Amino acid sequence: MGSVMLINASPRAPRSNSRRYAELFIRAWPGESACFALTKSNHPELCGELEHYSDLLLVFPLYADGIPVTLLNFLKTLEEHPPRHRPTVSVLINCGFLEPGQNDVAVQMVELFCGQNGYPFGSVLKIGGGEAILDTPFRGLVRRKLRKLAGAISAGRHRSLQVTMPLPKRLFLRASTAYWTDMGGRGGVTREQMATMEIEGR
Repeated sequence: MGSVMLINASPRAPRSNSRRYAELFIRAWPGESACFALTKSNHPELCGELEHYSDLLLVFPLYADGIPVTLLNFLKTLEEHPPRHRPTVSVLINCGFLEPGQNDVAVQMVELFCGQNGYPFGSVLKIGGGEAILDTPFRGLVRRKLRKLAGAISAGRHRSLQVTMPLPKRLFLRASTAYWTDMGGRGGVTREQMATMEIEGR
């Protein structure tokens, strides 16, 4: 059994769903663990901290079909300041889409980084409906997959896991549209405004 360092690479790490997923993973992890949130200034510190762990678990949301810029910037620093002992890198990623496969490109980006920089690539858990699933009756499905991910990393096995809400896509779209319309309304944004590029300026 090794030790795992979790990095929450969400741009809104302190209040993110990634934080919640990381906390649930730690509950399932049988050994030593520590979780760090990325900031603009702690990249060198985290690169040095990696020396003390056998495994690194990157926890982050899907952003524009790829990894968030917070994680991209950290990987650039890690490329320039690698630890002497390279840990095995695993991925825990969530997206707002119902289909976990929407996360594939982002996972491949991390895997490419590992291959180019000599890091063993470990296990993956791709979560669909990640903005909502923890607040639904389906949260138990996520917890089970997190236990499987923890077991795979602990045993040194390489597994690719995925989970989502077992809902018809039509029902999911209706519910998610209602959710975001309500969120927009609380911020003074109409549904019509949300459907235009002008929303980018708000």
